[in-house]
Amino acid sequence: MTGFRATVVVEDPGDCPIADVSASTDEPITSVTRSRASTDGTVVEEFGIAADAGAESIDAGTATDLTPIQANEREEIYRFERESEADCACEIVEGTGTPVSSVRAQDGALQLTFRTLELTEIADIVDDLRDRFESVLVEELTQDHDDETSDPVLVDRDLLTTRQREILETAHEMGYFDYPKGANATDVAEELGIARSTLTEHLAAAQTKLLDALLEK
Repeated sequence: MTGFRATVVVEDPGDCPIADVSASTDEPITSVTRSRASTDGTVVEEFGIAADAGAESIDAGTATDLTPIQANEREEIYRFERESEADCACEIVEGTGTPVSSVRAQDGALQLTFRTLELTEIADIVDDLRDRFESVLVEELTQDHDDETSDPVLVDRDLLTTRQREILETAHEMGYFDYPKGANATDVAEELGIARSTLTEHLAAAQTKLLDALLEK
């Protein structure tokens, strides 16, 4: 059996405490634990930040009350509660029946990793996220193969416009698709001399074309 692993970045995930805090830290948030909603709709989440992350005030980064749970020389752990929300990026993904296997945040953006059996499921999840959030990008897409089978797909790069290829190449060279990021959307937009919104529109359009080719739409 084969499967797919996708990492999707939501640049502005709305009222997400973890993303909010990451905007005020020097280091990415990579340790996140989430619970399922209880009978009253409450979700409990915990996250850790490096002890030297450089956050001036964790509480100032979000309107959500954060409770310190543990601290040592390497890491500080915080916990918060929130109501289950239809516009939470994680819940949008999990609402499709697909568990989120990893949640990370950096510079105010949320990075979600999940696994599916079908490539079409990834496209559907990305569409659901884009219905709610303005900038959603597929940062990584991989497939595991059985030893005896493979399913190679040729993608015609001419599907992309010259401008789309230029923007993708610049973003890749600057480390936009790396984790931790070598550059954020603002950095890439400034390098190209375009608005950040224009950058994300071009990236989203290019990725849609590439996904369509993979899915043979």
